[in-house]
Amino acid sequence: MAAPNKGRRQAGAPGRPGRTLVLFLIAMVALTGGMFMSGHVTPRLGIDLAGGTSITLQAKNTPGKPNAINKTNMDTAVSIIERRVNGLGVSEAEVQTQGNENIIVNIPRGTNEEQARQQVGTTAQLFFRPVLAVAAGSPAPEPSAGGSPSASPSASTSASSGDKAGSGDKGTESGSPSPTSSETSQGRAVTDALKADETPSTSSSPDASASASGDGAADGKADDKATPDPSASATSDAETAALEKKFTELNCENEKARTEVNQSSKPSDTIVACGKNSGDQWEKYVLGPAELEGTDVDDAQGVFDQQRGMWIVTMDFTGGGTKKFQSITGKLSKQQSPMNQFAIVLDGNVVSAPSVSQTLGGSAEISGSFDQTSAQDLGNILSYGALPLSFQEQSVTTVTAALGGEQLEAGLIAGAIGLALVIIYLVTYYRGLSAIAILSLGASGVMTYTIMALLGPGIGFALNLPAVCGAIVAIGITADSFIVYFERIRDEIREGRTLRPAVERAWPRARRTILVSDFVSFLAAAVLFVVTVGKVQGFAFTLGLTTLLDVVVVFFFTKPVMTLLARTKFFSSGHPWSGLDPQRLGAKPPLRRARRVSRPTDPKEA
Repeated sequence: MAAPNKGRRQAGAPGRPGRTLVLFLIAMVALTGGMFMSGHVTPRLGIDLAGGTSITLQAKNTPGKPNAINKTNMDTAVSIIERRVNGLGVSEAEVQTQGNENIIVNIPRGTNEEQARQQVGTTAQLFFRPVLAVAAGSPAPEPSAGGSPSASPSASTSASSGDKAGSGDKGTESGSPSPTSSETSQGRAVTDALKADETPSTSSSPDASASASGDGAADGKADDKATPDPSASATSDAETAALEKKFTELNCENEKARTEVNQSSKPSDTIVACGKNSGDQWEKYVLGPAELEGTDVDDAQGVFDQQRGMWIVTMDFTGGGTKKFQSITGKLSKQQSPMNQFAIVLDGNVVSAPSVSQTLGGSAEISGSFDQTSAQDLGNILSYGALPLSFQEQSVTTVTAALGGEQLEAGLIAGAIGLALVIIYLVTYYRGLSAIAILSLGASGVMTYTIMALLGPGIGFALNLPAVCGAIVAIGITADSFIVYFERIRDEIREGRTLRPAVERAWPRARRTILVSDFVSFLAAAVLFVVTVGKVQGFAFTLGLTTLLDVVVVFFFTKPVMTLLARTKFFSSGHPWSGLDPQRLGAKPPLRRARRVSRPTDPKEA
């Protein structure tokens, strides 16, 4: 018969409980120390406990899409807003629809509340449009009687090559509202730019024949529109005149004018828009049809440019977006200023209008008067995409924590009563073993609290009322694991074994039961977290976390402590107050089969 392997620990052997217990205590001390060193000694609270801001957004139809307000687009908007807010580190932000047109956003206090408020309703419609003309952002002042109009800065930035402020017609003596020289210059710049945009020529004042046949020459194809249609020409002239008027009269310093100037425009339209230059001065632009959209952006982030010492937003394009970007920059690089610029237009405003000198690849950057917050905010918005609808902020309400505080107090009282009842039951029924259970509950409580406090700044976890309920429910789950182990030990003692062998033999059976039970609880928490939204996710997250900690505490604290205490005289001798008294448990000595002794046969009996 082969000798047993002495180097291999048999099942049920005690192992090294002291080392396991020391490792657990070191981990617990490290977590607690990390909590104090991080400065976050209390968990982050949700809006129902800490208060915060509640924002109501009303959806508006997108121009050209009268039926855009539907369930699919509303659900998409909720998902994007939630990702934007959580991207700022604001967890437990509730985003949900109300009715058919409203979205409610609840942002807890103590987070990036103001940043989140600025981002929730931002549509983030991003377009890349070629620049056709540029001028000063405010209308030129009318000249005084008998004087000449003041010089306009549009002379150096517009697409016109020969017009200068002050060289055109002057106002009449009676001060009639005839156009000023600067306004005429701005209008002519728009006309020249639109004509130049229709031809391959870089000249800012192309003739009529070039305008009619330039596209065909540029593409090397026959031009189907070589013969002009009088009605189309009249329509084009009317549109150009309307665009000239809009561009000339636009005052970019007026917020309402900036908002309404291209509110009903489409990506395929030529538009007028406003933006600030590097000197923080307003400029107005005539922009061609969109060449790229926000959907062509794969990723965006705000970064600090060490060489230039400024914050910028970098963008990486998708495969299709890269091809489009290369095409448009290749065309723009052959144009003269300002028509070699492309404008990055976000929600109708020009955030940047860089010039192009060569064909660019699959990435771009937005530079301007960014600080760290604004650059990272814009990168966050662009990364998560544009909202499918436009939203108007209907109301902003400050939520107090008074009601939540009362409910939390009631919940904590209920939890304390439940914990007290559990301890009374343990002491009454398990006596000395209850000390192990109470120590294990304390260790589980410390681990749960420190991890919740660290998860606040780590992943933005915020404690709300359902999460508190999940923690209270976990008391019963944790106590149940101890009871399973204690009952297995008692069963072994009832079978006649002494305490130390009983502790080790009971562990494999109890371990299997505990793992199965905790797996079912964790699976239920995971499913609940996936299929629910809002506060219910807080309950599911806390329940799953405490279930995992229950396994850790039972394996690395309760079992080693039980093994060590089984070596003490108080427990090993079966003291009446140990909870392991063999007589109280009804233990019987093990049955031993007596040996049968054969007797000699009596001849008389035979």
